[in-house]
Amino acid sequence: MHAPTSHAATIEIAGAVATLTLNRPDKRNSFSDELVSETRSALEHLVESGEVRVLILTGAGAHFSVGGDLDKFSAGGFTKDDASLEASVRELLGATQISVLLRESPLITIAAVRGGCAGAGLSIAAACDLRVASDTAVFRTAFLDAGLSGDFGGTWLLTRLLGEAKAKELFFLNDKVGAREALRIGLVTQVVPDDELDAAASALAERLAAKPPIALRNVKANLTDTTPEFALAIAREARRNISSGRTRDAVEAASAFLEKRQPVFVGR
Repeated sequence: MHAPTSHAATIEIAGAVATLTLNRPDKRNSFSDELVSETRSALEHLVESGEVRVLILTGAGAHFSVGGDLDKFSAGGFTKDDASLEASVRELLGATQISVLLRESPLITIAAVRGGCAGAGLSIAAACDLRVASDTAVFRTAFLDAGLSGDFGGTWLLTRLLGEAKAKELFFLNDKVGAREALRIGLVTQVVPDDELDAAASALAERLAAKPPIALRNVKANLTDTTPEFALAIAREARRNISSGRTRDAVEAASAFLEKRQPVFVGR
């Protein structure tokens, strides 16, 4: 099934799995206002519908996304004559809800990355729960050498994913990181030949979609809960675990294990 689309971002839905494609291949899927608006709207629609549990985020053509559109920045970027600093910040924060939705919504999100993945493109890939890379993937923070300091949550996300020392190295030095090095440092979970990327991402998505839906959402909530207080975190974890255990799916999981069969989950 195909959801309504326009040319800047497309959605394809198959059961509990959706694929959201950034669709500016001639611009290496750089961020235009249209692409950002449509991507955010698509994510909000998927979250509100509740029918999709797993999302694959990818880019059309040879690249995932190289982030900000350099044509826009060369024409003035953030320095709009009619916009105050605070107005520009509010506009950027609206756009960066893409990262918030990818990281904090109940959707389990997978970035399927080939080719260039840089700047805000790297930020939104880092906001996903998992990342699968083609052997053509090249990651780069890009911000500092463009006279920028980072957006779409990239500095926070890469520090959390890779540790402060590695995140500082990537942001300060802006070196290219190939797919194998990305796997070594833990930025991606899997590297596959380029012609196998879509199939690998789909297989991972289907594997996750087969998990008990309520428990799956609660595990994500546990893992993305950023409270610094252990006592509060463990209290929230306990509540989610009891809620998961009171579902029909938990009974089905136990029964299927004892009966040595595949479970059938219904999300209740």
